[in-house]
Amino acid sequence: MEITIIPNENTNAPAGKLADAELHFTDGALEGLKLIGFAIWESRGGSAGRLNVTFPARQYSVNGERRSFALLRTVTDSAPQDRLRQLILQAYADYQQRIALAS
Repeated sequence: MEITIIPNENTNAPAGKLADAELHFTDGALEGLKLIGFAIWESRGGSAGRLNVTFPARQYSVNGERRSFALLRTVTDSAPQDRLRQLILQAYADYQQRIALAS
C-alpha cells in the first residue's frame, strides 16, 4: 500500500484543511484500487504541530439533522485505525519535507 498526498490548493476548501490522502493498494486482492476520502486538518485551537486525519464518511440527514456514517471501520478495536492515522500523518510529514527540500 502507498499513501498519496494531494495538497489543498483550493481557496474554497474549508479552513484548516491541509491536504487529502489516498491509499493506493499495490498488492493482494485490492491491487490496482485506491481508497479516497481521507483528509488532513490543522488542529482546532491552532496548536502548532498538531494535525488530525478524518476518514472517509458518508453524510445523511435524519429529521433535518446532519449525521455521518464511517465507511472504514474497525472489526474489534481501534488499534488498526490509529495505526493508519499515524501512517497518513507520516506520509504528510514526508511530503512536507520533500517540498521544503525542493524549494
